[in-house]
Amino acid sequence: MGLMSEAVTQVLIPVAALIGIGFALVQWFLVAKVKVSSGIEGQNGYKDRLIEEDEQEEGIDSDEAVAKCADIQNAISVGATSFLFTQYKYLGIFTLAFGLIIFLFLGSVKSFSTKSEPCTYNKGNLCKPALANALFSTLAFFLGSLTSVLSGFLGMKIATFANARTTLEARKGVGKAFITAFRSGAVMGFLLAANGLLVLYVTINLFKLYYGDDWEGLYESITGYGLGGSSMALFGRVGGGIYTKAADVGADLVGKVERNIPEDDPRNPAVIADNVGDNVGDIAGMGSDLFGSYAESTCAALFVASISSFGTSHDYTAMSYPLIISSMGIVICLITTLFATDFFEIKNVTDIEPSLKRQLLISTVLMTAGIAMVTFIALPSKFTIFNFGEDKVVKNWHLFFCVSIGLWAGLVIGYTTEYYTSNAYNPVQDVADSCRTGAATNVIFGLALGYKSVIIPIFSIAIAIYVSFSLAAMYGIAVAALGMLSTIATGLAIDAYGPISDNAGGIAEMAGMSHTIRERTDALDAAGNTTAAIGKGFAIGSAALVSLALFGAFVSRAGIKTVDVLTPKVFIGLIVGAMLPYWFSAMTMKSVGSAALKMVEEVRRQFNTIPGLMEGTAKPDYATCVKISTDASLREMIPPGALVILSPLIAGTFFGVETLAGVLAGSLVSGVQVAISASNTGGAWDNAKKYIEAGASDHARSLGPKGSDAHKAAVIGDTVGDPLKDTSGPSLNILIKLMAVESLVFAPFFAAHGGLLFKWL
Repeated sequence: MGLMSEAVTQVLIPVAALIGIGFALVQWFLVAKVKVSSGIEGQNGYKDRLIEEDEQEEGIDSDEAVAKCADIQNAISVGATSFLFTQYKYLGIFTLAFGLIIFLFLGSVKSFSTKSEPCTYNKGNLCKPALANALFSTLAFFLGSLTSVLSGFLGMKIATFANARTTLEARKGVGKAFITAFRSGAVMGFLLAANGLLVLYVTINLFKLYYGDDWEGLYESITGYGLGGSSMALFGRVGGGIYTKAADVGADLVGKVERNIPEDDPRNPAVIADNVGDNVGDIAGMGSDLFGSYAESTCAALFVASISSFGTSHDYTAMSYPLIISSMGIVICLITTLFATDFFEIKNVTDIEPSLKRQLLISTVLMTAGIAMVTFIALPSKFTIFNFGEDKVVKNWHLFFCVSIGLWAGLVIGYTTEYYTSNAYNPVQDVADSCRTGAATNVIFGLALGYKSVIIPIFSIAIAIYVSFSLAAMYGIAVAALGMLSTIATGLAIDAYGPISDNAGGIAEMAGMSHTIRERTDALDAAGNTTAAIGKGFAIGSAALVSLALFGAFVSRAGIKTVDVLTPKVFIGLIVGAMLPYWFSAMTMKSVGSAALKMVEEVRRQFNTIPGLMEGTAKPDYATCVKISTDASLREMIPPGALVILSPLIAGTFFGVETLAGVLAGSLVSGVQVAISASNTGGAWDNAKKYIEAGASDHARSLGPKGSDAHKAAVIGDTVGDPLKDTSGPSLNILIKLMAVESLVFAPFFAAHGGLLFKWL
């Protein structure tokens, strides 16, 4: 037993979660001090004028432009809410249907028996019946789905609440605007981290009322929570990604390239759909995605711990080690956030990116100390971990290194991603320079950059895997993934900051605010592009570790002694699994292309048929473009989702657990590479375009200005990269996680009844 008692643990975890929620509400209150109203009662819950009489600061913009900000914010908020509610109706039907499949498959393992069974690992004891596992796994799946949806929806509401406020604060200076955008991101980060922790803690304690001392069955059923989280994240990422990129590509190709009008120009019919897309894709989808990673890494660690000495000796505090790490993470992230909002002031645009990078470094250093404290207080000095049928003796300091190496690997991945996607460094500047000779060389340079950017993250992940597995077997890998996600509140704050700043710039342009304000929001947005790429890097890196931990748990639960790639059953799974990320990417890329085609045609039609649209004397039909994106995303998200959901079910049921193990290994190995290169290629093209537009250096000015041939080539690169960085790339990390956690949940069924095809043959 460790130094911390069970009673202290039972109090500490919910208190940390409540502190996180409380801090999020404080940040929300501070953001809400910037009042937004267009004179319409009830707008955002306020009756106030946009700027109070005693707050008239520089008077840069007229009341008319200020009122426009509120109207545009309302249009974006209504559009995003409407889309998500429509999407959630479809997801509600899917959740009920898939929940029924979980219950029927797991219940049939022992023919829906209600009798207690001998435990799978703790042979001398009796465990709860398979029917109970089926029922509680289904309940956990519903709870995970609900929490994931809630995470995405709350993120979207916060982002649409904060975008116009960031625009308005930009009138006072870039520092004020930065704090507003970052605080809004922090609201989302802390709400998600705290809600995920609290719901999981409550679920475990409620399930414990039935399971009692059967911790093996309890934590096996809890894996359904991770499955629910990732299922919703998949559809959120794919659906939101298709929505946002269809609008973005359509708006850019016709607006910038053909009509030579600025980004987010109110004359562009697709501009509202584009800004709505930032919220439903980059915010709601990303929130669900990172919640899924957090839930799965925790569930994988808990499952392996339950069949190790923590579980067999019923050491609750040691068993709750993953939850205690997350609790410490919330406290550390709270302190870290204050460095950005209160301790250091942003005085000019060059301070923005360093401040965001500093958040990563500060949270990592402080969290390392936090992990040391938690490890030596919560864990006994020596214990055993289940290692594929054997017990591996592990010391508490081993786990400190496992969690820490995951944490620091995340920092390395984050900084590497920043190097390859920020226009402050040579790689992106080289891509921008290649635009001199047209779009073709831009595409070639961008693809090369993406492939090269894979090298350091893969070595980081490989080292983390080797060290953590050597020290603590599969449990070590699970807690290494948790280490990478332990600072999730800060990571999400940095990530959400990007789309909020992007929207703020769009609102400033559409409202006709001054060039100075647009320059400030552009600077915030450029830094946000890089931080969004960093967030995706974290998500992909953690997904690799999470899915490997889930893979290990699946192999243990399915009773596989070794996964031998020389066996034909395994090798065919390996090669098919490696193909799945490409099939999935092809589906999502083509979906964006098809939707963008319709968007381009509609935007062209409006420019050609609405008199006075180019002159600014007539208003475009925004609603039709919003409808095109909505219909396309809801229709096109189903085939990629079905591919991911059905692949493990088909492989396990018809080909057996060995082939499924091969599929999981293959999809993990190829999926990580494709995801990193796709995300970084897209991010680099986007920032190469912004580098030319900003014209901040002699080199950049030689490529510009906006509308030059080099700039048009950069815009084409950016539009090619849009579906890579915001649809295919981020969705691939969900593919590898979701297939692994689904296989773990259905492992009892596959072990009992799987391999039908090979049995017939």
